[in-house]
Amino acid sequence: QAHLLESGGGLVQAGGSLRLSCATSGRTFSLYAMNWFRQAPGKEHEFVAAISWSGSSTYYADSVKGRFTISRDNAKDTVYLQMNSLKPEDTAVYYCTAHRGVPGNVRNYYAMDYWGKGTLVTVSS
Repeated sequence: QAHLLESGGGLVQAGGSLRLSCATSGRTFSLYAMNWFRQAPGKEHEFVAAISWSGSSTYYADSVKGRFTISRDNAKDTVYLQMNSLKPEDTAVYYCTAHRGVPGNVRNYYAMDYWGKGTLVTVSS
């Protein structure tokens, strides 16, 4: 059974940094495009970033471009999201997802093949 488990969320002050991790198991996720989405209170799921199976291609929402970096270590079956210069509007539950389509082209949370349960990031002003 496939599992995605996020970790690394927490409370941080504006301007600070956090690194989220997504540990994968139960399937060869090294063949999947991996993504991060987020959902702020009262809002829809928002695409944050995506990375190709090889890690050679990355894609970002305009709202996080230049501040967030997605990466993956297929040897460790783990995907990361390094978040710098955090803003209060980055406060959300962050979800790791996987899909077999073209990375970056599919930005609909409900079109993913696998989902984690999320980790909460709170940025205080």
